Amino acid sequence: MNLRISLAIAAAIGGGLLTAPAAEARPDMVAYRGDYTPGTIVVKTNERRLYLILDERTAVRYPVGVGKAGKQWAGATKIDGKYREPAWSPPADVKRDNPNMPDVIPGGSPANPMGVAAMTLAGGEYAIHGTNRPASIGGFVSYGCVRMYNEDISDLYQRVPVGTQVVVTAH
Repeated sequence: MNLRISLAIAAAIGGGLLTAPAAEARPDMVAYRGDYTPGTIVVKTNERRLYLILDERTAVRYPVGVGKAGKQWAGATKIDGKYREPAWSPPADVKRDNPNMPDVIPGGSPANPMGVAAMTLAGGEYAIHGTNRPASIGGFVSYGCVRMYNEDISDLYQRVPVGTQVVVTAH
């Protein structure tokens, strides 16, 4: 891989690394109050946290990286696919910003921004996925996807099925 491609990949998946606050892997069991059905995933963009609602008072909380300025979104969707070590093709806006980026980065490659697993979201080009850039967790760093530590996406992956409701909030 030539240097320009390496730098483009680093810029695309590593943006915000210097400003991302430190976060630690390992989900926490936390008290949670909200109007969500058990099994729902709630991403609180401003907190940079993902919650898996267990019951009316408890959730599993994970630190995440979320969309950078201008790339954030909010709404409800569902997980429509689950993949281990998926290959990744950059969406059009990523490719436009990084024209030398390869059209496909193979699964398992250290340059692949999906990490060890990805769960795609219905209705768009977004996913909840792992990362090979753990320093990005806790920051506003993506083009709209939700990034997790590889250990955390592996934990969440085994806890939820395809069809799980996902709610992304701006607050």
